[in-house]
Amino acid sequence: MKRRMKKIAVLFMSVVIVLVMIGCSSTSEKSSKTGTKDNKESDNKETGSGNDASGVKGVLDGMDVPSLEGYTIGVAVLGTDHEFDLHAYQGQIDRIKELGGEAVAVDGERNDQKHIADIENMITQKPDAIIKQLGDADVYEPVMKKISDAGIPLFTVDLVSQYSICNSTSDNYLIGEELARNMFEDLGGEGKIAVFNGFYGVRVCGIRYDMMKYVAKDYPGIEFIEPELQDVITGAAEDARKKTLDLLTKEPDVDAIWLAWDTPCIGVAQACAEAGREEVKIYAVDGSSTVLELVADQNSTMYGDMAQNPYQIGQAAVDQCARYLAGEQVPSTVYSAPVYVNKLNWETAIKELGIELNIK
Repeated sequence: MKRRMKKIAVLFMSVVIVLVMIGCSSTSEKSSKTGTKDNKESDNKETGSGNDASGVKGVLDGMDVPSLEGYTIGVAVLGTDHEFDLHAYQGQIDRIKELGGEAVAVDGERNDQKHIADIENMITQKPDAIIKQLGDADVYEPVMKKISDAGIPLFTVDLVSQYSICNSTSDNYLIGEELARNMFEDLGGEGKIAVFNGFYGVRVCGIRYDMMKYVAKDYPGIEFIEPELQDVITGAAEDARKKTLDLLTKEPDVDAIWLAWDTPCIGVAQACAEAGREEVKIYAVDGSSTVLELVADQNSTMYGDMAQNPYQIGQAAVDQCARYLAGEQVPSTVYSAPVYVNKLNWETAIKELGIELNIK
């Protein structure tokens, strides 16, 4: 009997030892697998969801931007004849190269049909992504749909579209509000304002115009001259000069002139000088160097300009493109901060913008 009980005890202990060994083995294996997973997640976090880290920081947020090595990015720009357009385009090209990618670019030369054909040809080349800069949303929505339908990620610069993954732009709501508020306050809340409004269909221009009219509701002493003037793209400065001379003849008591962009301002300022109307104040948007020099010139009627940073806007579009291709989530819109420049603060403002002007 004792011998039988001893055998049972030995058998029981053997079973316990086996179970303990199996449990330890299972725990060790589970720990090993968990450790491997954690290491992979840590590696992905450091390198951008599996892509190599570029060592470059985002221009807007200072966060790591993944490498574009091995990627081809299409850059479709409507034109490069205006300073904003050229600098935003150059910001994209330089950033793609900085991140190790290859840029393939097309310039529409301000011809919508040519630009659409160029983009359609780009689609057939199947780049890893396309960045489309500027244009009338209604005109370019069909070709942007083609980009999306082809499975090519679309990013935009100053162009709102349902097919764009992320649009890089300035905060045009802020631009419209701040420019209008400064203009109305400079006039003491009373006066007659002439408006150039030729590109309402370009979303950024439409926003600036709408915000200007919205702020005007708080200034009942402001009167807008009708009909509104229409600016043009080709020969913008000379066209605006002629229209402003005609305006100053018909409306001798105009106090200010508003524009949604600043290239025509060169002609507007010339017309005011020719007509001897030094009291008229001109307000616009973009911050091109020529116009900012007019703001700095105390003899010019160019008074206030909401300056953008187009080079940074172009860079930011590429940053978001790189993050998306690396598997990261990106916002639908990223904003570059504008800077208001006028005759009182221009020296401080251009330092903030990091630019130099040719001031004589």
